[in-house]
Formats: sequence, structure tokens, C-alpha cells
Amino acid sequence: MPVFIQTALLLTVSNIFMTFAWYGHLRHLGDRPWYVAAVLAWTVALFEYLFQVPANRIGYGTFTLAQLKILQEVITLIVFVPFALFYMGTPFKLDYLWAALCLVGAVYFIFRP
Repeated sequence: MPVFIQTALLLTVSNIFMTFAWYGHLRHLGDRPWYVAAVLAWTVALFEYLFQVPANRIGYGTFTLAQLKILQEVITLIVFVPFALFYMGTPFKLDYLWAALCLVGAVYFIFRP
């Protein structure tokens, strides 16, 4: 499997865990003390790192550090928008589109030869 595919897939899984670790508690644990949410988030974040660390190790060398970071940010937005819309029930905003267009520009500049 090509390095780009391996890296992108692992970063996608990592970002799914990251998004739930960072924001999932807002939906389900709002009535609990913050430290309960923190412990749960740290537990979920462990799985994030189990995918993120191998993704960066596989990708580094084929991609520069800056390219890995921009790739991760693009994947974060791809994961976050459906999470915000469908899981958290937030309304769609055109700002999501504008942010995506800014990231397209970032991808262009960081990956151009």
C-alpha cells in the first residue's frame, strides 16, 4: 500500500478518536465534573496516539514535517465537519466551506514542488 494511503488512513482513524476525545464529552458528560470528562478523554486519546504515532512514522521521510501537519489539519476538518453536523447537531455554516478553501490553498503551497 502506498505511503500516502497508509499515512492518510491512520491519520483519519486517529482524528476520529481525537475528535471524540476533545468534543464528545460535551454531548454526554455535561452534567458530570470536568475531571470525569478529562479521564474519559485521556482514555480515548490513547487510541488516537496508537494511530497517530505510526502514521507520522510511516509518512515522515516521504513527506516533510510541514506536509504531515497540513495533511493532518485537512483530515481534521474532514472528520470534524460531519461530527459537528451529525453527531453534535450544529447547523451548517458557510465558514466550514471557507475554512476548507483555505486548507486547499495550504495543501497547494505545502505540496508544490
